[in-house]
Amino acid sequence: MQRQNYLDDLSKFIGDNKLLVIDEAQRIPNIGLNLKIIVDNIPGIHVVATGSSSFELTGQTGEPLTGRKKTLILYPVSMLELKKNTSSFDLKRFLPERLVFGSYPQIITSKFQEEKSAILNELINSYLLKDILELEKVKGSKILLDLLRMIAFQVGSEVSLTELGREIGIDTKTVARYLDLFEKSFILYNLRGFSRNLRSEINRKSKYYFYDNGVRNAVISNFNPVEKRNDTGALWENFMVAERLKKQSYGQIFANNYFWRTWEQKEIDWVEEREGRLIASEFKWNQRKNHKVPALFRTTYPESTVNIITPENFTDFVT
Repeated sequence: MQRQNYLDDLSKFIGDNKLLVIDEAQRIPNIGLNLKIIVDNIPGIHVVATGSSSFELTGQTGEPLTGRKKTLILYPVSMLELKKNTSSFDLKRFLPERLVFGSYPQIITSKFQEEKSAILNELINSYLLKDILELEKVKGSKILLDLLRMIAFQVGSEVSLTELGREIGIDTKTVARYLDLFEKSFILYNLRGFSRNLRSEINRKSKYYFYDNGVRNAVISNFNPVEKRNDTGALWENFMVAERLKKQSYGQIFANNYFWRTWEQKEIDWVEEREGRLIASEFKWNQRKNHKVPALFRTTYPESTVNIITPENFTDFVT
């Protein structure tokens, strides 16, 4: 009877509306069970539940809504979206700004670099780690920011959990747990090594990339323009990884993503395994150099496709 009374209250609250939108849904107690009751008992209702704490919302709604939900990830603005209202010329013209300040909506609409820097610094200091600090009972943000800074300086390189832990004074298991939280919070993306045929291929290490370049640069407090930086290649690689992930998600391109590297330092930045094929890409900011793909990869995987992605031809890769 109590359940029926509760259902009656929900029905009165929703009324004749066919769309129910709940923002910050993870803050509602028993949100998963509540949504299950609504969906199962109110005909024709559609519910949109959003949450800034994605892993908390997923945890609360996963089991109760099995078979009843579709999960959508909203990334920072993608080049795919910008292309709808921007010429190819302008997409390329604003590349240096995207590499430095990233693609959050407020960043794109802001006109002044000082304002963009202030927005990103506010994001880092007030919002980026808020959910992790609340949920995981981490005593302070300093150790998390120290770990993020170390990852930021190693974008495009394999990371050692042991080394990270030693540098910031925590054990390897804690490093792994924090990195997992960064992934679940859509701060970092973990790219693993690809291996199939060669004993010399590295497959047990990871590279980490930021979902947004602006966040990466805010973490290390560096908003210098690309022509005054020594990490432009890493910025370009990070940007291409993030934009490709957006295209995969929005275009429903289902693939396993890897990097490829051997102990002899032969490497390829990005390898997609999909539909029985390997599609490899090297990200090169300096398009004037004569870039070569490792011959070992071509001979080991002769059926693969290999592309060099530069600022001149990147639009097909991300849009």
